[in-house]
Amino acid sequence: MRSIESLLVKKEETVLNVFNLKSMVRENDTLAILMYGSPDPDAVASAMALREILNKTKPLAKCVFVATEPVIRYQNAEFIQEMKVEIQMLDKVDLKEFRLIALVDCQPSFFGDKLGEASPQIVLDHHPCKTVWHASLADVRQGYGSLSTMMTEYLLAARVRIPKRLYTALLYGIRSDTNNFERDVSIEDIGAYYLNFQRANRQLIRRIELNQVPDRFLKYFDYAFQHKRRYRDRVIIFLGPVESPDACVQVADFFLRVINIYYVIIAGIVKDKMVIIFRGDGYRQDCGAIARKSFGSFGTAGGHRSAARVEIPLEALKTVLDNDLSQEAVDRFLVQKLRRKREPAGKSNGKERHPTP
Repeated sequence: MRSIESLLVKKEETVLNVFNLKSMVRENDTLAILMYGSPDPDAVASAMALREILNKTKPLAKCVFVATEPVIRYQNAEFIQEMKVEIQMLDKVDLKEFRLIALVDCQPSFFGDKLGEASPQIVLDHHPCKTVWHASLADVRQGYGSLSTMMTEYLLAARVRIPKRLYTALLYGIRSDTNNFERDVSIEDIGAYYLNFQRANRQLIRRIELNQVPDRFLKYFDYAFQHKRRYRDRVIIFLGPVESPDACVQVADFFLRVINIYYVIIAGIVKDKMVIIFRGDGYRQDCGAIARKSFGSFGTAGGHRSAARVEIPLEALKTVLDNDLSQEAVDRFLVQKLRRKREPAGKSNGKERHPTP
């Protein structure tokens, strides 16, 4: 175990950043930790780790977790409840009340004008930098599969006693963001996973992972079976209006488990946009490349080899389809765009974003 810990804290960059991080906090300080989008386990675990480091350095008078969107996935909501974490919405929080503002699992450019005049001093992330921004302490390691890995390094370098609940959060953060290591990972991800695995509440994680599908989502599975279009090893389904993108995710994950299905595209209309979820085995097709090539000109598109997501504004879709959002019209649109020459792996076109498929 000591060899694993030495691997995770051997980097001078980590040790220096932890020193700088500790020097930023004052007695009875106030801290707001921001996450972009609907909070996922990696972001929540990283926020918990950052709070633990700063609070153990000098006790904080006030610390809040903030997100731009409410929790959507049932599993994430259960995880957050078990971690005893409360998350507030950004539009309900006055950032002027906090001296320190930190971003975890995201970057200032993700927020657009939502931050107002607030300038985050701390940015910790593992997604690629798309634009230029500034923070007093910025650590972005895009080679890492999860931010929870980097925060494990920070905790070890800070010599903070890690509670079992935090070990559990970090383990689940790594598992969820790497899709159980089906996505690209680093040797650091593997080391951090092993370290947290030994000390986490694994039974709790298993219980959370088993509780995946709400009863009210079962109707989408029935609809998908009745309206699926299968082309050899590929399935394309338009679900019509759905209550959240997670409905598309759940259906996509299910159909990918069907024998001889290696590539799944599930679309649904969520409020003012159409969301398209891609799932694949990561071997035969590059989901992220196909999503960008096929739909990047209509909205935002991006992802990994095995998982990707597209969001198309409903008005743009209506323009393309002459206001016809019938099952037949949308099915035809999806099939036609996916028949275009696919983009070779490694290249990218169109608009990109880091998706939360």
